[in-house]
Amino acid sequence: MKSSADKLKKGHKTIRDTGSDGRPEIIVSEKDIRKRVRNLAKQINRDYAGKTLQVVGVLEDSFIFMADLVRALTIPVACSFVRLQMRDSDSGLVAMREIMYIPPVDAAGKDLLLVEGVVHSGITLDHLCRTLLAHQPASLRTVALIDKIEDRKVDVTVDYAGFQLSGRLLVGYGLGGQQLYCNLPYIARVTPKGERLKRRGVGVHLSLGAGKSPSVDSGI
Repeated sequence: MKSSADKLKKGHKTIRDTGSDGRPEIIVSEKDIRKRVRNLAKQINRDYAGKTLQVVGVLEDSFIFMADLVRALTIPVACSFVRLQMRDSDSGLVAMREIMYIPPVDAAGKDLLLVEGVVHSGITLDHLCRTLLAHQPASLRTVALIDKIEDRKVDVTVDYAGFQLSGRLLVGYGLGGQQLYCNLPYIARVTPKGERLKRRGVGVHLSLGAGKSPSVDSGI
């Protein structure tokens, strides 16, 4: 039986919606994830040769991906994490939403690599990048396990992408709907039973993300 990596030689594949009763349907196997993480690490090792890399994981869904990625790096690495917080306020005329990341990242003069589990609209990632760039890092680039380009609402680029996926609720490998299934060693999709009946036979597009080399400046 061919692995999904074999089927991805042309850069994409389509998987039929065969899940049932809300059970996870495998989209990317454990073997293919390991292979892709190793390949991303090799490229990052080349691009940051001779440098110390500050790897910053964006919680919650990046933690397993980041752990495997940094263990595959051979360059000097320092690790830290940030967590997204949102706060709504109402001035009486306009409702506002404030986006914050805690704790603060010591970014000045450092080569930063932000690690995301999934990038959807790109709004929060763009906000974090702009916040960090204000502290004048030596460079700033991003890596994501899953890049949902079709969901993008702002012009933000993922420099190193594991997989480009479309679809709805993805779980496993640190991703989890309501904290369920995040311990699965593969990436899967969960389709609610009622929705499955309506969407039966609809394909899901999957393609490998292409990693890009970081530049030496701090532009996005």
